[in-house]
Amino acid sequence: MIRGISDTRLVGREGKTENTVVDVGGVLVGGPDIVVMAGPCSVESEEQLLATAIAVKRAGAKILRGGAFKPRTSPYSFRGLREEGLKLLAEARRATGLPVVTEAMDTRHLDAVCAHADMIQIGSRSMQNYALLEEVGKLRVPVLLKRGFSATIEEFLLAAEYIASGGNGRIVLCERGIRTFETSTRNTLDLSALPLLKRWTHLPVIVDPSHGTGLWWLVPHMARAAVAVGADGLLIEVHVNPQAALSDGEQSLRPETFERMMNDIGPMAHAMGRGW
Repeated sequence: MIRGISDTRLVGREGKTENTVVDVGGVLVGGPDIVVMAGPCSVESEEQLLATAIAVKRAGAKILRGGAFKPRTSPYSFRGLREEGLKLLAEARRATGLPVVTEAMDTRHLDAVCAHADMIQIGSRSMQNYALLEEVGKLRVPVLLKRGFSATIEEFLLAAEYIASGGNGRIVLCERGIRTFETSTRNTLDLSALPLLKRWTHLPVIVDPSHGTGLWWLVPHMARAAVAVGADGLLIEVHVNPQAALSDGEQSLRPETFERMMNDIGPMAHAMGRGW
């Protein structure tokens, strides 16, 4: 049991002291290397996805991210290509060799996501969708669990416990910013959560500075900061033409900016004793 948090029997350090390493299609998250997952917020077309996938792989990303099912605040916003988007992600995996992580918003999506992706993302809005967590817990597929934008660290860890209690311990946690009174950024990226989580849980922890800031030019700064405080990986949104993006263009890096960020972070990762 974590100090001050009850019922973390499986994800807490008390039950397991050594760090968990999660294998995502042959990429080890939580091991000696910092792993970067990158790609567009939404899969929009075959051309857009493949161009982005090739660019992020060339720059050093190890896992391709992309949304086929998109939770949006407005029902009139672009909500993803759904099954067609999953097929395009699978095609991009075949073309580049990059494992794929994509979001499932509903238990009804799980079979299709598992058929096309290597890792299931549980998004911020779904962190406390307990029916979804329970179903994912029955699978043996790696899970990327994002912190709810108004969730405490206790609630975050107990959401992971829901998955682990079902038998699936292949969980990677993702800090993606929380909602505060500050309006200058999309969210407030809580980097203090990193050392707390690393102290309290054996699960790998990565950081999403794209959603954490909502501003593309802040992403490289916060990515470097995340590496400095011990992140096991980064989740970065990249788009070949952000101005034309159907979602989150303002927080997406162009491929050349992503490549510069990767080049800058490499020496920092090595200074922290991590591979890159």
